[in-house]
Amino acid sequence: MSYRPRGSTAAAPSPDTRWLGHPRGLATLFFTEMWERFSYYGMRALLMLFMTAAIAQENPGLGFDVATAGAVYGLYTSLVYLLALPGGWIADRLWGQRKAVFVGGCSIAIGHLTLAAPLVGAPNRPSFFLGLLFIVLGTGLLKPNVSTMVGELYPAPNEAATQHEREEWGARRDAAFSIFYMGINLGAVLGPFICSTLAEKVNWHLGFAAAGFGMILGLIQYTAGGKYLGQAGLFQTDDPPELVSRRSHRFWLIAAIAAASAAGFVWLLVTDAMGISLRDFATWVGCGILLLTILFFAYLIFGKGMAAALLALFAVLTALLAPAMGAGGAQWAILTTLGAFILAGLILFAAKRDGAGVSVEQRHLMVIFWLFLLAAIFWSGFEQAGLSLNLFAQNLTDRSVFGWEMPAGWLQNVNPFFIIILAPVFGAMWTWLARRDRNPSIPMKFALGLLGLSAGFFVIMWGAANASPGSPVSMGWLIATYFLFTCGELALSPVGLSSMTKLAPRGRLGQMMGVWFISAALGNLFAGLVAGRLETLEAYRLYFNVAVFVGIAGIVALLLSPFVKRLAGGDG
Repeated sequence: MSYRPRGSTAAAPSPDTRWLGHPRGLATLFFTEMWERFSYYGMRALLMLFMTAAIAQENPGLGFDVATAGAVYGLYTSLVYLLALPGGWIADRLWGQRKAVFVGGCSIAIGHLTLAAPLVGAPNRPSFFLGLLFIVLGTGLLKPNVSTMVGELYPAPNEAATQHEREEWGARRDAAFSIFYMGINLGAVLGPFICSTLAEKVNWHLGFAAAGFGMILGLIQYTAGGKYLGQAGLFQTDDPPELVSRRSHRFWLIAAIAAASAAGFVWLLVTDAMGISLRDFATWVGCGILLLTILFFAYLIFGKGMAAALLALFAVLTALLAPAMGAGGAQWAILTTLGAFILAGLILFAAKRDGAGVSVEQRHLMVIFWLFLLAAIFWSGFEQAGLSLNLFAQNLTDRSVFGWEMPAGWLQNVNPFFIIILAPVFGAMWTWLARRDRNPSIPMKFALGLLGLSAGFFVIMWGAANASPGSPVSMGWLIATYFLFTCGELALSPVGLSSMTKLAPRGRLGQMMGVWFISAALGNLFAGLVAGRLETLEAYRLYFNVAVFVGIAGIVALLLSPFVKRLAGGDG
């Protein structure tokens, strides 16, 4: 087993600048992630359209209503990111990031090819749900760990000799993640073009097959370029081999039980044997994700006692509210529990004389949790691109080009196209500002991201107010919306990835990167629930509600950014 001693780092700034001024290993990770995102976004562009397509047509879909399809989409995309936390743990404790990325890629490829299995006579619905399960497992392994390896190519900012040097090192990481993010979006451009064309114009399952072959190309490239990664991603531990072996055996036993239980549970849910709607189930899952995250951070910051108290509070409130309000009672219970946890953090900070007695680790964990909440809100709006905005493109947008109607999935390319153009600009801008000591803090960038997203929803609200199936609107409305989405995304997402590598406590880097992707899980899940409201709510009203909610969150984040920056210290 390859490993390096725990505690070793990338050390001094690397003299290797062979690829766009960065280490050559960044190219390996760039193209690995590009092909993985090709497969993910290629399939994502099809998912909502395939599920809502009628069964009785030449290219049949699954025939789900919008609310059911939104719940399935939200559950799938949330679980894709939710499993990033155990994926980070597996890399930290068992395999190392390098192996986790490879195994995850193999599982993703199998998943997409399983989705395509009806081409050779496999049953449609079982293949669909089984394929989603493989993709969920694989992405949970690959996604957090490939990003962690990017951070390991660079020295940690806290090892710098001066504050100015620390900021320059941090800015270089930010620039690297911006370039890496451009690779994500290059794949996101190619995927919908190829997969949507095959799926919408020929057969849905050919689109799924193309996504699977894209991941296979990514695996080939990753294996061939591994020699450029140096020590990044190798398994590191001080534990004896016998302990690692026992831990591995326990993991496989628990994983097998969990996989079998999950498969059985999904079957009961899909066949309606449980007597609960997918929408209500998705709501309960969302509350559970947020509860587990709260308890995780409460344990790390305050200890077992606070985690137990918050769990008891949630249980009591749920027991009181759920019988009368159902899933709505769980929502109120989790919001109250969240408020109690935030209040406890404020009390801790105030009781220690403006945080003077709070450890650096506690401060950083508080900041990470705040960024987690803001990111979850951002993704709950941003992910409407694959949900309600994808349906808007299909049903309310004029997609005719010289008499030919382009696939609706092609409009999913607008956001990644803008990313490719603007990512180098944003990366250079952060570095330029840092050299002049004017680089916005991480919490300030998050606030700007939310405000950009809110502005995009106000634009599409205006377009939706003038659209109808008989009088579709120009594609310009979606293009303008996605431009604003992109500006918000570039202010928040790549910087968020970088912030996890800066703020993570020692020995918990993989877990904190997993937490970052759990914010995407929560956002994706609630995005699916929001999109399901199109069954009863006009599109322009839905977009107005989202715009206002996200805008208020952005303003609050803007006002609190100086306080959060002080908590983060030199790493914010």
